[in-house]
Amino acid sequence: MTLTPDLLARVEALLAGGPRRVLGIVGAPGAGKSTVAAQVAAAVGPAAVVVPMDGFHLAQTELERIGRADRKGAPDTFDADGFVALLTRLRDPRRTVYAPEYRRELRNPVAGAIAVPPEARLVVVEGNYLLLDEHGFGPVAALLDESWFLAPDDALRLSRLVARHEAFGKSPEAARAWSHGPDEKNARLVAATAVRADVVVRLA
Repeated sequence: MTLTPDLLARVEALLAGGPRRVLGIVGAPGAGKSTVAAQVAAAVGPAAVVVPMDGFHLAQTELERIGRADRKGAPDTFDADGFVALLTRLRDPRRTVYAPEYRRELRNPVAGAIAVPPEARLVVVEGNYLLLDEHGFGPVAALLDESWFLAPDDALRLSRLVARHEAFGKSPEAARAWSHGPDEKNARLVAATAVRADVVVRLA
């Protein structure tokens, strides 16, 4: 998709509201959050930085230790408290803040991979659970200046999700099983949070 004039106008209005603003892009797995976040950042230019929530995945070894590796991506497989702490720091533009980044090829986050300098006027945060009220994510919504919930066609979302899992090493059968199993369970949980968003973006 490309950003509509209405969405671009919302970004401009958001930037007019203060020296630094935080925009949340929310949606189910495969909804296109990373794509939309990148488009917003490109429209704003160097003054925007994208910070994905996925950087707060628990490490694969920790998920295996606590018995949650078979449902990686569920709310309780993230460091929600760490994510809230980062967002709180990002509200203060006086110094550079470093955020982690999830590397799919490693199956682990990498600390300090994303720099948010003082001159960053817009921080675009994208993730599944920005509007969830459970599992430690409750404070997140209040730390966002605006939130967009992405609502694509479900069949398209699932096909993209299967293709992504295949691209990162799953067999076609395993990719479909994961997309229609753990990912779909998480998608239903995320869908229930759409009512808390400032705007629902319908994607073709």
